[in-house]
This record gives sequence, structure tokens and C-alpha cells, in this order.
Amino acid sequence: MQLNQFFKSIIDTDRQAVVVCDTEHTIIYMNPSAEKRYEKRGGVMLIGQSILDCHSPKSRESILKIVEWFSKSKDNNIVHTFYNKNDNIDFYMIALRDEKGELIGYYEKHENRNVDDMKFYDYE
Repeated sequence: MQLNQFFKSIIDTDRQAVVVCDTEHTIIYMNPSAEKRYEKRGGVMLIGQSILDCHSPKSRESILKIVEWFSKSKDNNIVHTFYNKNDNIDFYMIALRDEKGELIGYYEKHENRNVDDMKFYDYE
């Protein structure tokens, strides 16, 4: 079974932004929510660019420190990096590891704190 199709589908349908980077800080994937959220900064055109170029010097320094921390232990895998009060969204950096637990990249994940107003089981 090809799990990659399932994993990509999970990320693509997430309503919050997900930005995936390799260990060289190159953006290798953005889900549709991320493309839309960062449209004014280039959206899909950011793929292939360094995520460090999208951040302030202070944020770049934090990203580098977090990735260094990820590299120190296979148990170092998630950091809460920011809370955006205006949008009520938490930002996280999460390590990506291969089958052996070696760091292969990381991703930025957004989590919305708003209560979901969708109706339960509204599929008819």
C-alpha cells in the first residue's frame, strides 16, 4: 500500500497551514491552506525557496536553534513557537524523521484555537 498518497491527502485537506522544509531550510511543500495564507508573500512560488528568507533575523535565529535542538535527540520533536492573537492561532515547529529516527526536515503547523462552528455530522 502506498501510504504517501494518504499522508498527502491528510495534509492537503487540513484547514490550517502546513509548510514542510528539508534540513537545508528549503520549503519543499505547502498545503493549499498555506499557499492561500502566504499568498501575499508569493504563495506556491515560495516552494524551493529558503524559509529563512521569509522571516525576520530574530525568527531565523530561533528556527536555526530549534533545528539544532531537533538534531540533538530523537526525542526532541515539537516546539510551540508563536501565538497569533489576531487570528487566535498557535504555531508549532515539528521534526520530521526517517525510519531510523534521523532528522530529515521539519514542518510548521498552525492550530486554530477557535471553537469549530460546523454542524455535527452535516453531510447530507
